[in-house]
Amino acid sequence: MAVYTEVTDDELARLIADYDLGELLSYKGIAEGVENTNFLVHTSEGTYILTLYERRVDTDDLPFFLGLLEHLNQRGISCPLPVRNQAGEVLTSISGRAAAIVTFLEGVWPRRPRTVHCSAVGRALAELHLAGEGFALKRPNALGLEGWHAVYDRFSERANEIAPGLRTLIDYELAFLDRAWPKNLPSGIIHADLFPDNVFFIGDKLSGLIDFYFACNDAWAYDLAICLNAWCFEPDFAFNVTKGRALLAAYQSLRPLNATEREAFPVLARGAALRFLVTRAHDWLHTDPHALVKPHDPNAYVRRLRFHQEVTSPAEYGLEAAA
Repeated sequence: MAVYTEVTDDELARLIADYDLGELLSYKGIAEGVENTNFLVHTSEGTYILTLYERRVDTDDLPFFLGLLEHLNQRGISCPLPVRNQAGEVLTSISGRAAAIVTFLEGVWPRRPRTVHCSAVGRALAELHLAGEGFALKRPNALGLEGWHAVYDRFSERANEIAPGLRTLIDYELAFLDRAWPKNLPSGIIHADLFPDNVFFIGDKLSGLIDFYFACNDAWAYDLAICLNAWCFEPDFAFNVTKGRALLAAYQSLRPLNATEREAFPVLARGAALRFLVTRAHDWLHTDPHALVKPHDPNAYVRRLRFHQEVTSPAEYGLEAAA
């Protein structure tokens, strides 16, 4: 179970007493999640999520993340809302960790996304991008192109332990992206990690978005490319153009891509695949085999990257010019 920091009954009861949440009834650790410790907390007033921010999260970023959730909620995005304590603060501490309590969202994430899910997440991503406008705080993308180089430098000599030829592949791709990465695209707040396990559904209706701890300022079309990689490939790693077309059309129904974004999309898709390849490869090589959470297999993104390298037109993703 992904609980890195334990919390005692007495500690949690004292924390809950600082909020207008009634009496603590029960709590349990949440198995899913990689970066932080999460507890499902039941009180006499309702159900909440308590997050303890572990060492990989820079506490200086927490005002951005928590402020963004409040901003998006005010603009109609269904995402967790930080709960303020009786002193009016959203950030607290428990068991030696910075922490926050947020509202609980009903729903389950789709283990095998279908076309209807892809369409819903495309529209939700466009809504998020539009709703993020006007948020006063800024956070650069630490896992942009420069960040990929930095992560790769920490494991490049061991890359071929994961797959033969992986070092050559990544070296080639970084050199290509250094030359080809688009600049000055329309940008704003992006989620940067909108994988299926961060999107909840009730039936076929999207009920909410979670896990904004990679959110930052970057190109909106890059965020869309991350979603395409995460939602539109099958378990055998084949690209499903029907899902791609549904996701992209739903997004463009609210925020049409301009011509520059559209032409840049194959490069953005390659970059999005490389981003998750290098971070997963790093974690694959550096995570303790006895760790609570097993790292994701980076080979899934090797296959995606090789697909994108063969793409010659945005139409191959099902990306048509908006009407």
